Amino acid sequence: MNALPIIIGALCVIAIAYRYYSAFLAAKVLTLDDARPVPSVTMNDEHNYYPTNKWVLFGHHFAAISGAGPLIGPVLAAQFGFLPGLLWLVIGVTLGGAVHDFMILVASVRRNGKSLAEIARTEISPLSGLVAGIAILFIVVIALAGLGLVVVNALAESAWGTFTVGFTIPLALLMGLYMYRIRPGRIKEASAIGVVGLFIAVILGGRIAESSWAETFTFSRTTIILLMAAYGFIASVLPVWLLLCPRDYLSSYLKIGTIAFLIIGVVLVHPNLNMPAFTPFVAGGGPVIPGKVYPFVFITIACGAISGFHSLISSGTTPKMIAKETDTRMIGYGSMLMEGVVGVVALIAATSLFPGDYFAINTQQTTPAQQVRYAQMVETHTSEGFDLRPQEIDRLEAESGEKNLRGRTGGAVTLALGIAKIFDAIPGFSGLMKYWYHFAIMFEALFILTTIDTGTRVARFLVGEFGGRFYKKFDEPTWLPGSLITTALVVTAWAAFIWSGSISTIWPMFGIANQLLAAVALCVATTIVFNMNRARYAWTTLVPLAFVAVTTLTAGWFSIRDNFWPMAQRPETATQGFINTALTAILMTAAIIVLMDSARRWTSGGRRKGTSVDALPEQQFAPNV
Repeated sequence: MNALPIIIGALCVIAIAYRYYSAFLAAKVLTLDDARPVPSVTMNDEHNYYPTNKWVLFGHHFAAISGAGPLIGPVLAAQFGFLPGLLWLVIGVTLGGAVHDFMILVASVRRNGKSLAEIARTEISPLSGLVAGIAILFIVVIALAGLGLVVVNALAESAWGTFTVGFTIPLALLMGLYMYRIRPGRIKEASAIGVVGLFIAVILGGRIAESSWAETFTFSRTTIILLMAAYGFIASVLPVWLLLCPRDYLSSYLKIGTIAFLIIGVVLVHPNLNMPAFTPFVAGGGPVIPGKVYPFVFITIACGAISGFHSLISSGTTPKMIAKETDTRMIGYGSMLMEGVVGVVALIAATSLFPGDYFAINTQQTTPAQQVRYAQMVETHTSEGFDLRPQEIDRLEAESGEKNLRGRTGGAVTLALGIAKIFDAIPGFSGLMKYWYHFAIMFEALFILTTIDTGTRVARFLVGEFGGRFYKKFDEPTWLPGSLITTALVVTAWAAFIWSGSISTIWPMFGIANQLLAAVALCVATTIVFNMNRARYAWTTLVPLAFVAVTTLTAGWFSIRDNFWPMAQRPETATQGFINTALTAILMTAAIIVLMDSARRWTSGGRRKGTSVDALPEQQFAPNV
C-alpha cells in the first residue's frame, strides 16, 4: 500500500471536520461569543491569568498536549498492521478527542479556569469531584514520570539532544521578555528571533556532538533527572508569559515544522507501507502488545485519537490565558486535530519499515531465552506477504551510527528510523541518515519535554485546589508560598518515580488510566450539555463516551485477567503484578462511580446549583464562529 493516498485522505477528513463539525459544536452546542467575559481578563494577575495571542497560545497548548502518545502509540500499534491504527486515529480524533478537548476547555474558561475535578464537583456531585480529583492526581504524576523517563533515556549521554533542548530555555526567556516587555505585542518579531535561534541550536547541537565540547554537554541519567526536576520547578513557578508559554510556542515551531516537512517527504517519496493492513497478531500473541486488536489498539494509541491527559491541560494553564471565547475553537479542537496528524505521520513512518526489521527492533532479545522466543516467532509467523526475517537492519545500523538496533523496544528508535528513512529518500537529502536519525531522537525528546513543564504546573493547580479545602490560601494560584510548596510536592513525586525506576511497575496500565480519565472528562462534558438545557445535542459527547468507557473497561478487565494477575502469581514478578492489578482495579472503580453518578444526574432532571454560567438564554448571544 502506498502512503500517498493515506496521508492525503487523512488530511482531507481532518480539514472537513474542523471546517464543519467544530463550527457546529461552537455555534449550536456551546454558543461561543466574545461578549462573554473570560478569566484572563477579569482575573488578570500577569502571572497565571494573562490574555494571550491565539497563535502563541495555540503553540503552547499544542506543545503541552503533544507528549509521547501521538509519537509512540501508533508505532507500537503497528504490530496489528497499518489499518486499525489509521482508522482509530482519523475517526477518534475528529469525533472523540477534539470534541473532548474543546468541551472541557470552554467549560473551564466559563468557570474561571477551574480544574476538571472542581468542575465535576459543581456539575455532577461532590462525590464525583472527590473521586475524579484523587484519580487525576494519581494519573498526572504517573504521566509526568512516564514521559520524563522517556526524556531521560533519550537525553542521557546525548550531547546533541541535551544542548539543543537546553538552548531553548534561555531562548524562550528572551522571547518572553521581547513579546511582553521590550517590544509588547510584536509577535512576528519574537517569532523570527525564536525560529532563527532554534535553527542555530539544532545545527550547533550536531557540531558540538562531534567536537571536544561533547563531554561538557554529556550527562548521566542521574544528572538529567536532577536538571529536569529543576527545570520543571522553575517553569511551574515563573509567570506563564516569561518561560512556559514562549518555550512551548517555540517548541511548537520545531514540532509542527518537522511534521510538515515529514508530510512533504511522504508526498514526495510516497513510500510503500511494508506492514500489511492486518497482521496475524490482530488475534493476539504479538510481542509488542500482549492482547487482541480490540480493545488494545484503542488504549495503545491514546493521545493521537483521544487522551484524558488533555483534559488536564484544557482545564489547567490554557483556559487562564484565553483572550476571547471564540479562540477556544482553534486552540481546543484545532490543536487536537494537529495531534491526530502527528499520529498518522508516525504510523506511516513506522509501517514503512519492513515487518522483519520492525519486529527485530521491538522484540526483547537480551537474554538467551528471549532470543530463542524471537527465533520461534519468526519461524512460526513468517508467511507470504508477512516476512519476519530482517531485511535491512544491518544497513540501518551502519548508516545511523548505532551499534545495535535489535531489541530496542519502546517505539522511540523505531520512529526515529522511520523518519530518518523518509528524510534520507528525499531528493537532495540523501546520505545524511546519521544526522536524520539523531535529529529525530532529539525531536522526540523535545516533543515530550514540553508536556512535562505544563503538566507540572497543572498538577500544582490540582494540589492547590485540593489543599484549599484545608487551608484556603492554597487555592490562590498567586500565593507564592503555596506555589512553591505544591510545585515541590509534584516535582518530588514524579522525579522520585524516575529516580527509583519503579515507574516500570505501573507504566503498563497507564494507557488504561489515561483513557478512563477521558471517559470521566466526557461524563463532565455530557453533564454540562444537559445542564445547559441542550439535551438534544448530548449525542456529541455521549457517543464517544460510550465507546471509550466500554472499550477501556474491557481492556482493563482483560489486562488484569490475562496479564497483571498472572504476573502476581510468579515470585519474580509478584510485586509488579499486585501493584498493576490493584491500581487498575481502583481506577476502573473510580471511573464507574463517576459514570453512575453522571447517569443519575442526566435522568434526575433539574440543574445543580452554580451551573447557570452555561445556561444563559441563547438569544442573548450572537455566536461568532
